[in-house]
Amino acid sequence: MFKPEINFQVPLVPIVGDDFCFPYLVNLNVKKKILGISHINIDVLDDIGISLLQGNGKVWHLRKKKRIICDPAGLPILTLREKSLSWHNTWKVYRAGSSDRNDLLYTVKRSSPIQMKMQLDVFLASNISGEMCDFHVKGAYTNQSFKVYKGDTLIAEVKEKFKLGSFFKGKENFDLRVYPGVDYAFIVSILIIYNEIYGES
Repeated sequence: MFKPEINFQVPLVPIVGDDFCFPYLVNLNVKKKILGISHINIDVLDDIGISLLQGNGKVWHLRKKKRIICDPAGLPILTLREKSLSWHNTWKVYRAGSSDRNDLLYTVKRSSPIQMKMQLDVFLASNISGEMCDFHVKGAYTNQSFKVYKGDTLIAEVKEKFKLGSFFKGKENFDLRVYPGVDYAFIVSILIIYNEIYGES
């Protein structure tokens, strides 16, 4: 059985919570599937196939989209809400099942309204000025793979596992590499938002 190399000297980056941070490299697989014509199901698995997180939501919304990330017992951990009529495709992420301003954790949006590159900026709720983002996401040109940075430091990588047959069946798969100390629930939420913004690009 794989034994990760543990480094307790690594500082934690607990955006959602300490429970989602580990002092070693975490490899995850994210499976997205459209159920019927209206619902989306997302399953986050560790490297031995154990479900760690689950996501759900509706494909179509008249006003704005919403995605819920739950633990394996079905308890909400994060609520992801799209902001209506936003040039930057802004999403706000709240604690648990809330949409209260006091429970806002962070905001994710495109770096600029008109883009040649797939890039997102992440602003923590504590970042009052909003002059500089706390995290930056740089995507690939040809697929939905991307990297997440804190300043100049790479903290996570996401690679799309594209299969033509799965795509036409409404299925998508991603490999996540989350570096030691980084909140994997946070990275999963970034993947879901990235997929919503650039999934049809």
